[in-house]
Amino acid sequence: MSTWMVVEDEPDIYDVLLAMFEIWGIEGVAFVDGAEAVSWIETVDQGRVHGELPELAILDIRLPEISGTEVGARLRKSTVLGDIAIVLITAYRLSPEEEKSVVAQAKADLLMYKPLPAMAELREAMDGVIAKHHQRKTQAVAGAAVVEETPEVVVPQMVPPEPVSAALPDQPPPPPDTSTQPSPPGVKTGPPSSPTQPPANSPGHVRKPS
Repeated sequence: MSTWMVVEDEPDIYDVLLAMFEIWGIEGVAFVDGAEAVSWIETVDQGRVHGELPELAILDIRLPEISGTEVGARLRKSTVLGDIAIVLITAYRLSPEEEKSVVAQAKADLLMYKPLPAMAELREAMDGVIAKHHQRKTQAVAGAAVVEETPEVVVPQMVPPEPVSAALPDQPPPPPDTSTQPSPPGVKTGPPSSPTQPPANSPGHVRKPS
């Protein structure tokens, strides 16, 4: 069973993440503030924590006492957990410079803005982070040149409503022009009739979005 670490002080997100972990068959190591998480990391480094250790850490940036960015930096210095994949999450919009700063400080693999994506999309994103992290680690161990990639920033996408397009009212075809055609025997000719136009208040045809 895989193990993931969570440091999140918002009860709703904390509970939702742990519920997802249970559905996915993942064991969670969870903390509600940064100081608690750093204390646990130090305990791990001292060899006093047994069992499977997390391969992924999801860290809220704004936490009481010690920020998620600082927790990430402490993880990177750990002799045991230094190779963990790190995802930073936040509800606060950061400038491009701030994004680069927090990612560099924590040496994070991904920065993700809240609200977090749906369960399936979140699992896919986390699996992708772990896979890429392991790939870079394997390349480093093999002595291959590791290509430094800019960590991805995931921003929630607001889908705009589909515009309603209106077409012009259908026009009836004009009657054939009989002014230049000979009339059949026995049929009186007269002035050409004017095309029939729809009433002025005739509604147009609107295609409703599906």
